[in-house]
Amino acid sequence: MKIRCLAIDDEPLALQQISSYIDKTPFLEKAELCQSAFDAMDIIENKEIDLIFVDINMPDLNGMDFVKSLTKKPQIIFTTAFSEYAFEGFQVEAIDYLLKPISYNSFLKAVNKTKNLFELTNLKINQPAQNTEIYVKSDYKVVRVLLDDIVYIESANEYIKIYLSEKECITTLMRLKIIEKQLPEKKFMRIHRSFIINLEKITAIDRNRIYLGEKIKIPVGELYNETFQKFISSKINSL
Repeated sequence: MKIRCLAIDDEPLALQQISSYIDKTPFLEKAELCQSAFDAMDIIENKEIDLIFVDINMPDLNGMDFVKSLTKKPQIIFTTAFSEYAFEGFQVEAIDYLLKPISYNSFLKAVNKTKNLFELTNLKINQPAQNTEIYVKSDYKVVRVLLDDIVYIESANEYIKIYLSEKECITTLMRLKIIEKQLPEKKFMRIHRSFIINLEKITAIDRNRIYLGEKIKIPVGELYNETFQKFISSKINSL
């Protein structure tokens, strides 16, 4: 698997250097080069981008504000000539911070961090559905989640929230349909365009509402109602 990269820098020579480093690195794939953060926004929304190299000091919209504005956030490596931004860079969970002039050795160390994280995340998330656990990236960590602990999963735009209880949840950058494929069908069911539930956590059903415990109520969407009713009927008939 190659990591698809977007590079953003208002300086043509700096942009060309990053471009040449990407081409030189076997596991990287150059998706786009931009001299403006505004141009990059459309690309990120419409293309699959795994990693962004972004200069901090740019006119109109600087790289730090650009990253903070993203709702769909790939991995980030900052590039800049000024060292004072390093702490702020790590606050927004950047993989690394490269100080110009950038050597290929420094570049390679940074992208190897990204590669290791991608390999770990993909290895764990793509485990067969019969497994008893999944691994998801949350903040700057890869978190182990036991399937038995999941109560329900909620879609939140580009993110999902995995609820382990009424108040405890893990947020990760992933589509609901992606995690749905990783879950065993006998244990989990999508009952709404925004919700997947753990069928073993159901405590009651009231019309088109499902109770998970005493306080959690999840609606059954019209498109998913027939499948859910068949499941309930099979349970009633087996009594």
